[in-house]
Amino acid sequence: MRILLTNDDGIYADGLQALREVLQRSPGLQVWVVAPDRERSASSHAITLHKPLYVNEVKLPGATVPMWSINGTPADCTKIGVCALLPERPDLVISGINRGYNLGTDVLYSGTVSAAIEGVILGIPSIAVSLAAEHADYSFAAQFVEHLVQTFRRRGISARETLLNINIPALDAEHIAGVAVTSLSHRRYENTFIRRVDPRGRAYYWMAGELLTLDHDEDTDVGALSRNMVSLTPLHLDLTHRPMQEELKEWLPDLNQLVTGDSSPQAT
Repeated sequence: MRILLTNDDGIYADGLQALREVLQRSPGLQVWVVAPDRERSASSHAITLHKPLYVNEVKLPGATVPMWSINGTPADCTKIGVCALLPERPDLVISGINRGYNLGTDVLYSGTVSAAIEGVILGIPSIAVSLAAEHADYSFAAQFVEHLVQTFRRRGISARETLLNINIPALDAEHIAGVAVTSLSHRRYENTFIRRVDPRGRAYYWMAGELLTLDHDEDTDVGALSRNMVSLTPLHLDLTHRPMQEELKEWLPDLNQLVTGDSSPQAT
């Protein structure tokens, strides 16, 4: 199995390198690493269109797989890795291990998740994995991902338009209660902007805010982590709201009258 490994914390991040060390020893896996040259957290799915992307080969002690750093975003890394750098198309894209969790609506801002989404856009099954702590030992998380990859080799994933968003408690293995298949929780941030003035008298703002978790359902990613369980959430890219589609069709006579002067229903 051919694997493209990337992240949003940068090529030298502990989580990525811990996972690389485990995967490069795992039987039957061929691994390449393409990651940002510095931290790109919360970059979402931005791609670089108006400046060149520079690629640099990276060598680290003990690394036995090819590694490149890119002066771009996580989505750039997946895109250029698949389309230009790797000698063969990967069978799987893995983004992580991220420093800090990606739960609920965090997935919309996350560079980690977006790098995996880019894999799905390219038609490649993808995994985003995060460790639910800022400072932690990545050993168990890396071993869990390696076990998941080997399970993937045996079973496969039928829905190639789906990515797996994984969040792992920052606990020793003996304190992990199990693995739960979950849905995204409902979370948002109560944003505040702190106004300051620079030495030249120009106003600037720092964004801060308080995280609001609006549900604690056991079936959600937040619920799983609260029970010391690994959260495994399948995500897909079809954002179409089906019930609203049907409701909008009922508006068509009014909308057609406004646009064409024809009050009869058109295409539904």
